[in-house]
Amino acid sequence: MNIDFTKGTGLVPAIIQDNTSLQILMLGYMNEEAFAKTKAENKVTFFSRSKNRLWTKGEESGNFLVVKNMQIDCDNDTLLILADPTGPTCHTGATTCFQKETSKGFVYDLQARIAQRIDQDDENSYTNQLYKRGINKVAQKVGEEAIELVIEAKDENMNLFKNEAADLLYHYLILLKAKACTFEDIEEVLKQRRK
Repeated sequence: MNIDFTKGTGLVPAIIQDNTSLQILMLGYMNEEAFAKTKAENKVTFFSRSKNRLWTKGEESGNFLVVKNMQIDCDNDTLLILADPTGPTCHTGATTCFQKETSKGFVYDLQARIAQRIDQDDENSYTNQLYKRGINKVAQKVGEEAIELVIEAKDENMNLFKNEAADLLYHYLILLKAKACTFEDIEEVLKQRRK
């Protein structure tokens, strides 16, 4: 990775994106030393312009950003870092430093939570209990939720419609997990169809 630190008086912007949800978490700046430390320790480190020193995100709060992937833009002067946050990213306690969480971010987070409950065999989790009943039961539940959504679509109660749509999406994500498939896989199929 050949980063051009000369364009920004020794600093390049580093956009931090959640590795799971793809939500933008924050923007910071790195100099060569901060970049080297980030690579070496696998935790995002910035050059703080206000403190005039290196600053590892989470050094005080414990809410680190664990690096999963780094990319550079076409001009070699901006970084995109995919990271797993170990807690809230913003100093306000919010997930992101930007005002609003995106729906896509939430769906990906939900997919990760479903996988976690299943992978950790959480015996108190409805998700895991349904999953353990097998593919036929999971598929049957998706079918039931789809029928309930169709019924509510014909009525005028928008609240019931939204709740049935949410139930269908939730159970659909469990079905994807049961089939060793992800929402990203389905997105890729849709992207191919768009071409």
